[in-house]
Amino acid sequence: MNKKKILNDPVYGFINIPNDLIFDIIEHRYFQRLRRIKQLGITDYVYPGALHTRFHHALGAMHLMSNALDSLRGKGIEISNAEYDAVMIAILLHDLGHGPFSHTLEFSLFKGVRHEKVSLWMMKQLNEEFDGALNLTIEIFENRYHRPFFHQLVSSQLDIDRLDYLKRDSFFTGVYEGSIGSERIIKMLNVVEGQLVVEEKGIYSIENFLSARRLMYWQVYLHKTAVSAEVMLIEIIKRAKELTQKGKKVMATPALSIFLEQNITSKDFEEDKDILEVYALLDDNDIWGSIKFWQDHEDVVLSKLSKMLLERKLLGISFSNEPIGRIVTDELLQKTMNLYGISEHDAHYFVKTGSVSNSAYIASGQSIKILRKHGNVVDVADASDLPNIKAMSKIVTKHYLCTPKELDK
Repeated sequence: MNKKKILNDPVYGFINIPNDLIFDIIEHRYFQRLRRIKQLGITDYVYPGALHTRFHHALGAMHLMSNALDSLRGKGIEISNAEYDAVMIAILLHDLGHGPFSHTLEFSLFKGVRHEKVSLWMMKQLNEEFDGALNLTIEIFENRYHRPFFHQLVSSQLDIDRLDYLKRDSFFTGVYEGSIGSERIIKMLNVVEGQLVVEEKGIYSIENFLSARRLMYWQVYLHKTAVSAEVMLIEIIKRAKELTQKGKKVMATPALSIFLEQNITSKDFEEDKDILEVYALLDDNDIWGSIKFWQDHEDVVLSKLSKMLLERKLLGISFSNEPIGRIVTDELLQKTMNLYGISEHDAHYFVKTGSVSNSAYIASGQSIKILRKHGNVVDVADASDLPNIKAMSKIVTKHYLCTPKELDK
C-alpha cells in the first residue's frame, strides 16, 4: 500500500505525508478523533466559518514544521533523519490530548490536568503500540533532548503551533487582520548554540506576528459572545455532573457518563489505562448529543441552560476593568431567583463572574531571541526600534459578568 499520500489543505494547498510511520499515526483512532473536535470550540457562534478542527490544525502544523526543518538544513544546521521525523511527529501530536471543544472544557471534565499532559500520555501509549518508534519524539516533547531548539519549534512563544493556528483561525473566521506571514518567519529562523533565534531582518515579521496574536485574542478567542457561550457550556457540564453525583438520572453517551459520575484526577489517568481509552472516545459529538437530551430534563437549571445554548439565546455579558463586586452579584442573584423561581444555589449557574487576560508576549522565561547581524543575540523587546513590542508585553485583564438577558427588561 502506498502511504505517501498528498492532502489538499485550504490554507497551504498540498500537504505531503512524508513516510509510512506518520501515515499510520494519522490513521490511528487517537488522531482520527481530532476530526471531531473543533479548533475554536464554540466560537462559530460568533464567526460561522470557524468550523475547522484540531485535525486540520495538526496537519497544517506538520506541513509548516517540514518547511522550517528544510530551511534550517539549508542554513547548514545539522538535522538527522531521525530528528527530522521525531519533531515532525511531535508537532503532529502536540494537541492529541485536547478534549471536547478544545480549551473550553479543559478543566471541566476532570481537574488539574492540562491537555499537554494528556497528549503526552497518549504519545506514550502510541509508543507502546508502535514498538518504541516515538522514543525521540517524547524526549523532544518533554524538552529532555540535548538540542533544545527542537522543543522550541514545538512549544515556545514563537513555535510552529502558533504560526499555524493564527493563520488558520484568521482564515476560517474571516478576521484577516490576524493573518501572519508564517512562511517569511520560517525563512528567518536560525539556531545559535542549540537555541532557536530569528535573524534580525525578520524583526518586523515578528512584530506583526505578536500584534496579530494580540488582536486575535480580543477579537476572536476572547470575544465577549464566545466567552458567554463558553461559560454556559462549562456550567451545563458542571450541573450535569452535580445531578449525576447526587443520584439523578442524566442521559449521556457512555464515555461522557463515566466523567460525570466520577471525579477523575491525574492519578486516575496514570494508574488506569482504561480511563485514557475512555477519554479517547470523547469528542464534541458526545457533548452536543447529550445536551439535546438535557434540554428536556426535569431539572430547571440543566434544561434551561441546555435549551438556551442550543438555540443560541446566550447569557448577557459585560466587560469591566475592575472586579465585579458582591453587592452587584447579590442583587442579580436575587433577581434571578425571582425570575426563574429557583434557589440561590441554582441562581449561581446563571449569574457568573470571572476574568480573561491577554498578553501577546511575555518577556520573562523562554523569550523570542533576535540574532543581530554582528552575531550577538538579544530579546526581541530590546532589539526592536518600535515601542509596540514592549507595550504588548503588558498583561491586560478584563473582568466579566454574565446574567440572564431578561433581567435587563
